[in-house]
Amino acid sequence: MGLDSLTKIPFSQFWVHQLIGWSSLVGILSFLTVVFSPPRIEFFFPLIFVYAASAAVAAILTWGLRALYCAVWHRGFIIRFFFAGFGSTLAALLWQGVQIYLVNIFLDLDTARERELFASFEFFSLPLMQLWSGLYFILKYNQLFRIEKEKSLRSEALASEAQLLMLRYQLNPHFLFNTLNAISTLVLTKATDQANEMVTKLSKFLRYSLDHSPLDRVTLEHELETSKLYLDIEKVRFGEHLKLTFDIESNVEKSLVPTMLLQPIIENSIKHGISRNEAGGEISIKAARKMNSLILELTDDGPGLSDGESDGLNASLPAGVGINNIRSRLREIYADAYELVFVNSEPRGLIVRVILPYEER
Repeated sequence: MGLDSLTKIPFSQFWVHQLIGWSSLVGILSFLTVVFSPPRIEFFFPLIFVYAASAAVAAILTWGLRALYCAVWHRGFIIRFFFAGFGSTLAALLWQGVQIYLVNIFLDLDTARERELFASFEFFSLPLMQLWSGLYFILKYNQLFRIEKEKSLRSEALASEAQLLMLRYQLNPHFLFNTLNAISTLVLTKATDQANEMVTKLSKFLRYSLDHSPLDRVTLEHELETSKLYLDIEKVRFGEHLKLTFDIESNVEKSLVPTMLLQPIIENSIKHGISRNEAGGEISIKAARKMNSLILELTDDGPGLSDGESDGLNASLPAGVGINNIRSRLREIYADAYELVFVNSEPRGLIVRVILPYEER
C-alpha cells in the first residue's frame, strides 16, 4: 500500500460519515428550535430547508477541507496544524456567508427572537468547522494506527512462519549419517535387496518431510505411517535388537497432529536408550483421547533420565536439536495449550508424553 493511499480516508467511508454527521446536525438544530424557540407555522418548513441547505453547503466545504488536508499531509505536523486552522477559518467564513444569503432569501425574520436565533447559528460556524477538522484528524490517525497494527501482526505471522520453517527443516544429520552408513555397509556385504529397501524407505521419508509445511497438521494415522517408515529404516540397522509395539485407540486415528511430531522423539529414544544397550530394547507408542485432549506416549526400556536430569513432571532431557525443535514447534502452534513431559518409567526406561488439544479434520 503506497503512502498516498494512506493519506485518505476511503471515499465511500468519508461520505457515509458526512451524511450521518451533517444530517444529525439538521436534526439536532430542528429539535432544539422546536423545543426552545418554537417558530411560526409558516416559518417552520422554510427554516428546515435552510438548515438542510446549510448542511449541504457545509458538506461540500468540508470535502474541500479533506482535499486540502490530504495535499499537505506529508509536510509534517506543524504544516498540518497551520492548514487545519487556516482551512477551518476560511470554510467557516464561507459557510457563514452562505447562511446569511439563505436566510435573507428564504426566511422573513419578523421578530428579534428569530434574528437572535440565526445570529447564534452563524456564531457556531467556526467551532463546528474546527470540530469537523478535529474529528477528521482523529479518524485519520486511528486509520493509520490500524494499518500499522495490521502490518505488525502480518510481520509477526511471517516471522513465526519463518521460524517454523527453520525448525521444521533441521533434519538431524546424525540420522542421515547413520542411515547412509548402514546402506553403505549393506552394499559392501552385497545385501542389495536390503540396501534397496532401505534407500526406498529413506526416499519416501525424506519426500514426506519436504512435502509438508511446518504449519501443516496431518492425521495421527498418517503421522504413524511416516514414523513406521523411519522405524523400518532403523530396524535395518538394529535388526531384532529393536522391538516395536503400538497401542493406538481406533477413535483417535483421525485426530490432527503437527507433521513430523513423533520422529524426533523416537530418534531420541533410539539414540539415548536402545543404542546404549547391547541387547537392544523395545519402544512402545500409545495414543488415546481423554476428554478434549489427545495423549501420545512413547516409552522405551533404556536407562531413562539420570537423577540430575529428572525433576518429576517437568523433567526435560539435555538440550538437543530434535527435542528443542519439537518443543519450539509446539509452542509456536499451540502457545501454552500443550504439554511435553519426560518421566522415568518403572522399573527402567523413559516415558515421553505429549498432550495436545484434540482436533479432527
